[in-house]
Amino acid sequence: MKAITIISIPVTDQQAAKQFYLNLGFNLLVEAPFNPGQNWVQLALPGQEAMSITLVTWFPELTPGSIRGFVIKVDSMDAEVKALNAKGIEVGKIDETPWGKFAPVKDPDGNTWSLHEE
Repeated sequence: MKAITIISIPVTDQQAAKQFYLNLGFNLLVEAPFNPGQNWVQLALPGQEAMSITLVTWFPELTPGSIRGFVIKVDSMDAEVKALNAKGIEVGKIDETPWGKFAPVKDPDGNTWSLHEE
């Protein structure tokens, strides 16, 4: 094994989720038909294309809103929160720990990411 390359994020509406992730700062890598009536939507953070996410609607065991525990590193929590709020993205309460600051961000389905400043 070499690397994790794609993580599936369960969503109900790929277009709404795609717009959220674009606003969050992800770049669209691929959007193409995938099986009848389905689309493949793949995004990655800038410069991080080797590790991406895909917005899925076809895994019944992956419930939209069930994702937790994924962490996105930021340089400055205060600057990131300010920038995201300006885009209309709500960031939860900042939790200061001995290993850094953390703040939750939820996508339209409730999948929760954790911003982290060391």
